[in-house]
Amino acid sequence: MIVDTHLHLIDRTVLRYPWLAGVSALDRDFSQGDYMVEARRAGIEAALFMEVDVDVADIEAELACVEGWAKAPESLLRGAIVSCRPEQTGFAAWLEKVKANSFAKGFRRVLHVAPDDLSEQPLFRENIRRIAGSGLTFDLCVLPHQMKQAIALVDTAPHVQFVLDHCGVPDIKGGGEHPWRSNIAEIAKRPNVAGKISGIVAYADPGTWTVGTLRPYVEHTIECFGWDRVVWGSDWPVCTLGGGLLGWVASTHALLAGASEDERVKLLSGNAKRLWRL
Repeated sequence: MIVDTHLHLIDRTVLRYPWLAGVSALDRDFSQGDYMVEARRAGIEAALFMEVDVDVADIEAELACVEGWAKAPESLLRGAIVSCRPEQTGFAAWLEKVKANSFAKGFRRVLHVAPDDLSEQPLFRENIRRIAGSGLTFDLCVLPHQMKQAIALVDTAPHVQFVLDHCGVPDIKGGGEHPWRSNIAEIAKRPNVAGKISGIVAYADPGTWTVGTLRPYVEHTIECFGWDRVVWGSDWPVCTLGGGLLGWVASTHALLAGASEDERVKLLSGNAKRLWRL
């Protein structure tokens, strides 16, 4: 069975998503009900909601919405990675609210849409360090050219548990493996970083990719982080840009064909259950 650590749900009737205007293929509602149909067919037994970069004024409302969705009959939702703005003075107060909510499992601030030097700001780094000891994680969502800043952020907060999204967002469609390969190896040296094998079909050519296309990126990430520091995520509905949830799950099983049962369990569910206390 699988724990999906990276599920987006979109409801434009209650929340605002400014970035959707630039991604027409995703500019519609994606409900938990739609997801569960395919998720159950794929063997997904639980999921973590991943924040969807809502309008900053809707950050608290997004968490409240997700908690409501989790109460639906047979919901797969077991927690949420919530949005945050560590560059703002209000982060400390938001952290205290999130710490008091057992449904919240971590934070994410999408950095690939922000200036490269955002995470270098003193207030940003100070606020990230505040997460230490809370049991909450911080997801790193960066482009390959921002990996230098990501590594520097990790080094300034050695007691915070980080999770690197989407194998570091490699340019699979363009065949880009360098300097991605060396960057993954470097950030994986930090024991407080886990690697998320999530939704990379979205970065491949949707008409031509195969398991062989994905293999170098998945295997290198696992090799660098090791089986005890990798988790799996769908990145639904973003993964629909590259073939969809069922195709990504099938490819994952094919990529793990040579792994032991213990290794497969760690990647697909065990590590996630331990990391987020599910």
